Amino acid sequence: MVKAWQESTVVYGTEDILTSLCNSVTRVLTVATQCDIHYSGMVQRITKTCLKPDIGCFVLFDGGFSGLVVLNFSAATAMELYESYMLNMGMPKSELALSHTSDEVSNIMGELMNQIVGDFTGKVRRELQTHITQNQPKMLVLNKQVVLSVDTQLDKPESRRVTFYTGKNNIFYLELAIDRTEFIKLHDFEVADTLNPDEVIAQADAERNVIQPAQDKNDQDEFLKSLGM
Repeated sequence: MVKAWQESTVVYGTEDILTSLCNSVTRVLTVATQCDIHYSGMVQRITKTCLKPDIGCFVLFDGGFSGLVVLNFSAATAMELYESYMLNMGMPKSELALSHTSDEVSNIMGELMNQIVGDFTGKVRRELQTHITQNQPKMLVLNKQVVLSVDTQLDKPESRRVTFYTGKNNIFYLELAIDRTEFIKLHDFEVADTLNPDEVIAQADAERNVIQPAQDKNDQDEFLKSLGM
């Protein structure tokens, strides 16, 4: 009886969680920017998570499992995604920021990160029947690498890095650090309908004027100071 139960169980592990997160990145950014976003079929095992130049963004999550999500963009990648997003929203090109160091670029990239993690946490609730919460994304313009660690006790931490490509073949990286975990399906259940990325972005755009920016200039300076930068 035990053997039969073991053979029939469905196990959802670290790579499955990573794949779900990568699909959220692809779904949200493709809809938001109308760019062809895709990721490598290979994943790297890494020993540490880092914020890297030129723009790095991170989000901590906690609840059913704890972890850290990092996105690292080159200046060219950040500007491609920012410009595509703003033009897709109907903003005239003449009014767009000209540099990746602009606060507007950081705020938009942080907003997109927030939408990505929101899509991911929604899937976690539906598909794994557990709950995780995340903090406000921190988006930083960097000129050197900063090593990050998850602010919680992880018994067996695992870290992964995945390479993403944009429509113009610019590259950005996703890094995930979580405790080693497995979800085992005990019985069949119906998964609620998935959210439409258009609805996620439309809701975020509607709230854009009342949402606090991902990281204003003073907060960024204080955060960098706390890191000794």
